[in-house]
Amino acid sequence: MQYMLLIYIDPQLSPDDREKVGAEYGVFSQGLHDRGAFVEGAPLSTTDTATTVRIRNGNRVVTDGPFAETKEYLGGYYIIEAPSLDAALEAAAMCPGSKYGSVEIRPVAGVPAAS
Repeated sequence: MQYMLLIYIDPQLSPDDREKVGAEYGVFSQGLHDRGAFVEGAPLSTTDTATTVRIRNGNRVVTDGPFAETKEYLGGYYIIEAPSLDAALEAAAMCPGSKYGSVEIRPVAGVPAAS
């Protein structure tokens, strides 16, 4: 089963901490590869590059910035293969994001084939 790990980070990390965390992500990513659990993953650009689109009363409304103002922001993701939610929780606990922010885990729902 595939699970998505949504990584929320604290924007207040110092440059030294960001460098340390980056090295930890390298180790974490390699561990996922070594176990055959890595499917996909990537960091996201910072929220100052975000654009949000909404349709209201049939009109497109485009707003600079993220969907919501929060203390933590979505900083990246992994999609992993795991045999169970418990295994996905174990992987999330090893993710550096769990120490410096939070990691949300969701099963990836398949998209029905078009007929």
